[in-house]
Amino acid sequence: MNKVSLRPFSRRLGTRPPISNSRAYAVQSPGTPILQVFNSNTKHLQKERAALDGEGSRKVDYLRDEDINRHFPTVLDLGANACNIARALTIPSTTSDRPVTPSTRLTHLTSAETSPRLLWRDASLPFNDRLSSHTRVELPPIDHPLPFEPQSFSAVLSSVSLHWINDLPSLLAQINHILKPDSPFIAAMLGGDSLYELRTSLQLSEQDRLGGVSTHTSPLADVRDVGGLLTKAGFKLLTVDVDDIIVDYPDTFALMKDLQAMGENNAVVGREMGPIGRDVLLASEGIYRTLHGNKDGTLPATFRIIYMIGWTAGEGQPEPLARGSGQISMTDVLGGGGGGGGGGAGTT
Repeated sequence: MNKVSLRPFSRRLGTRPPISNSRAYAVQSPGTPILQVFNSNTKHLQKERAALDGEGSRKVDYLRDEDINRHFPTVLDLGANACNIARALTIPSTTSDRPVTPSTRLTHLTSAETSPRLLWRDASLPFNDRLSSHTRVELPPIDHPLPFEPQSFSAVLSSVSLHWINDLPSLLAQINHILKPDSPFIAAMLGGDSLYELRTSLQLSEQDRLGGVSTHTSPLADVRDVGGLLTKAGFKLLTVDVDDIIVDYPDTFALMKDLQAMGENNAVVGREMGPIGRDVLLASEGIYRTLHGNKDGTLPATFRIIYMIGWTAGEGQPEPLARGSGQISMTDVLGGGGGGGGGGAGTT
């Protein structure tokens, strides 16, 4: 595998093009067909194929391996991939003077994934023995209802899986339904302008060589959408944040190879079938280096991660005061109360 390096986000002025790819959401009435942005069968096959090479796919888990001060009896890892969260929970935390293993803060972990081969890929690794109680559940295809009882989990986690969901509002509502009262949903998903360097390079190379543009990268949710989606699903006390992880690759072919090993290759409905043409790929490589290349010859790839936390409603949670119940004027607090007095003096 080609070597890659992770480095902190450092925005370079003048190199980021305008972002035009975004996903819009609409709440659909019951029984209405779901808009199929992604082909769920294609995505299932891609993840199964990625898991065939256990060692190779294990090397590209760096996005999913990238903390909670309360005990949770039952935790669901939704879209578990190769149980990356389960493995991370067995690694002692180094953020305090007394290292704590996060797995001690939960009683039972359920890892749920649509790809059986990926779900069981690391079942023989030592971290499985360090979990007090852990089960793997094979989920039905993407966009099918979750097979869990109402209020059956005290926390739901998801690591870089939600960006392939066609009906994200419906899934978030289901997650709210299977959570106990006053319980958190904690997730990270790819969004925004992830892989904008690759997007622009492919679009410009196809426009130059073919006279048009095909869909090779997936539309992603914007961070501005997430808060509204969580609110519509019934979550309270929201926290939404965003972070850019930049990975340096030797060339675009190494980047595409890693995306395939992750099972993150294109699965958009109506995409152009077959491999990208050789002339388009070579042109894309040159454009990528010209527009985005590093001085050391490597090519940066930006993965924008949207982090979200939402809590189900429960007793004792802080609530906003009723509208109009405030007793303090913000005008007085900010020092703008003297304007009226000056006006009165001027009329005498």
